[in-house]
Amino acid sequence: MTAREDILPGHPSISVVIPCRNDAELLEKCLASLGRQTHLPLEIIVVDNNSDDESADVARRHGVRLITEMMPGIPAAAAAGYDAAVGEIIARCDADCLLPADWLQRIGTEFLQNPGLGALTGPGSFYGLPRLQGFLLSRLYMSSYFLAVGAAMAHFPLFGSNLAIRRSCWTAGASVVHRSDPEMHDDICLSLHLGLDYRIRYIRGLRVGMSARALSGRSQIRRRFRRAFHTLQTHWTAEPPWQRWKRRVTPTSTKSAAM
Repeated sequence: MTAREDILPGHPSISVVIPCRNDAELLEKCLASLGRQTHLPLEIIVVDNNSDDESADVARRHGVRLITEMMPGIPAAAAAGYDAAVGEIIARCDADCLLPADWLQRIGTEFLQNPGLGALTGPGSFYGLPRLQGFLLSRLYMSSYFLAVGAAMAHFPLFGSNLAIRRSCWTAGASVVHRSDPEMHDDICLSLHLGLDYRIRYIRGLRVGMSARALSGRSQIRRRFRRAFHTLQTHWTAEPPWQRWKRRVTPTSTKSAAM
């Protein structure tokens, strides 16, 4: 899907960025779900992070904008996609996401109705599991992430599988994110750099489907926790959490996101 005209008058244009490495089968389903959106994106950008499977072929077959980022890691791939985006809003999901048909429409409406909004995010639900198990694990995983990470940074964090940010806000933070560190959680890093200066809104009902592979084995879970602590500790050297909370509760005006 190449660049298209917005079908909803007045809504901001949206670029969708999908970092991808060796996810051809899942990317196929993700792009199919984007093709069913009630609000068409201006463009879909797949960032191939040096895949050795058919991920790039899947992107070409769907007619999306394909760019290559050779530096390893999601931080580098995501940042490359954000840099390349031309839409007023940059929406981000992962290659294993299944997006509800109104995902982009809801994102566009939120930014249209809230000119001062810098970024928004929502939760995910695991698919591929028995219904009750998927429901419970999704709620536990998401609650733990938003509560624990939010407490550590003094505001709602962005969730990489389901976020959107004004391009002007990304431009302001593009030079300070740790894009060259593959062990960073790029969504937490971006949140830490933007969250106290721009308003981030958490939308509970803006939910996407995501693969349960994040829960596949103790090593995978340990790796995610290790990356989270690494990301937080790296940023805490510059501004520890108590200073962030002090800055949060001190009456100051946030920067305008609408530029």
